[in-house]
Amino acid sequence: MSQATPGLTDAARRSRMSPRQNVMNTIAQRIAITPGEPAGIGPELVVQLAQEQHAAQLIAVADPDLLAERARLLNLPLTIHHWSPAAPPAAHQPGSLWVSPVALAAPAVPGRLDPANARYVIETLQHALSLCTAGHSDALVTAPVHKGVINDAGIPFSGHTEFLAEHTGTPQVVMMLVSDTLRVALVTTHLPLAAVPTAITAPHLERVLEILQRDLQQKFGIAAPRIAVLGLNPHAGEGGHMGREELDVIIPTLDRLRARGMQLHGPLPADTAFTPHQLAAADAVLAMYHDQGLPVLKYQSFGRGVNVTLGLPIVRTSVDHGTALELAGTGRADSGSLHAALALAISLAGQKSIEEPLR
Repeated sequence: MSQATPGLTDAARRSRMSPRQNVMNTIAQRIAITPGEPAGIGPELVVQLAQEQHAAQLIAVADPDLLAERARLLNLPLTIHHWSPAAPPAAHQPGSLWVSPVALAAPAVPGRLDPANARYVIETLQHALSLCTAGHSDALVTAPVHKGVINDAGIPFSGHTEFLAEHTGTPQVVMMLVSDTLRVALVTTHLPLAAVPTAITAPHLERVLEILQRDLQQKFGIAAPRIAVLGLNPHAGEGGHMGREELDVIIPTLDRLRARGMQLHGPLPADTAFTPHQLAAADAVLAMYHDQGLPVLKYQSFGRGVNVTLGLPIVRTSVDHGTALELAGTGRADSGSLHAALALAISLAGQKSIEEPLR
């Protein structure tokens, strides 16, 4: 993926303009934001985000007292307005924030997880999603949650991606992380490594590639996407000597889709697929599992990357990091990834080409 093929769209780059430039834009979008785990850095990242001018109206789905308390802790100004879906979109004003309230179950202490608030985290997601599906919000941006404490509270939860797929009735979604110069999508996400090979079936791989192709076209505006596909095994199986998944599943699937006109390169050995020469010929890379592709992108752009859920009937972006409990309440958390997630959400929502997911 060359420098001339940025991970963000041009519109996303424009949304990162200076406040003086941004204020000239026409406000036509609402973006719902969930601050995630209340003991983590998410609430303060949202407070930091609220300090700047943006090209859309931000609606935090959260406990307003939590956001106000975190603003006081960081010594940042924050005027909270209770949001109503009946009100027309309004320009975001630095130092203020529209909030659609969801109450905490217990006081949130920065850095200290409390399973009592796990249900609150789920309720913010459900409420924010309902705003999007009802047409009250043009996109959803999510700050990090803590999967462990949600499961400790007795609520099965494997991640935002799976939650949003289930609650929108989407049979399959694709996780993709995006930086300024790289897009990496995943065939499998939060699975134990031992479960990955059996999860990569021909129908699953084909559907993932169809979703990736369609959303690169419709949401990112790439007319004829070039997709580099990684192999599962070292050296992409080396002709079957290091595993047969490439011969039995991956290569036949790629051949079928190439016959339908898709531009697919691979399967490529993962250890050389991210060289500049290979990336110059790709608009996106498809990795077979979570830790095959994401370490490269996060090494390149950690704190500036964006997690995008492809295949949903809504636009959803998120940060590329976790809850960082050790930084919560210190004022040292970097909001760069949340800024990038918001910029990309505004850009993708502006494409206005979201369709029903593939079924």
